[in-house]
Amino acid sequence: MSKEIPEDAPIVLFDGVCNLCAGFVQFIVPRDDEEIFHFASLQSDVGQRLLAEHGLAEDGLESIVLIEGEDAYVKSAAVLRIGERLGGVYALGRPLRYLPRRLRDLGYDVVAANRYRVFGKKDQCMMPTGNVQERFLD
Repeated sequence: MSKEIPEDAPIVLFDGVCNLCAGFVQFIVPRDDEEIFHFASLQSDVGQRLLAEHGLAEDGLESIVLIEGEDAYVKSAAVLRIGERLGGVYALGRPLRYLPRRLRDLGYDVVAANRYRVFGKKDQCMMPTGNVQERFLD
């Protein structure tokens, strides 16, 4: 059974079978001192519902997505916004948002297109443990 989707918390949607994407989630968790981020895989019912609610393509979306209330950030915009929310040294990427999105996303797309070949793929979504599990919505 899925947990209730929090309206006031940022939610990171990620490819649950991608090792790079799961690694990015594992990067966020220990740096999220205030435990503000929640997580759901793109493949989950929660992920599909949030994508639909925000008018994002449900099929073929191979990206990190950040949902913050009514706002949705995709690809490089999501990564930059997550860094900004984490603060500290991770917010140093903030000036990159002034680059044209097309240019930022070009680099993102190159990594995304090769992520399974370079980083591998899991047979199933990662299963969180401990208190982190409470922040996963699927």
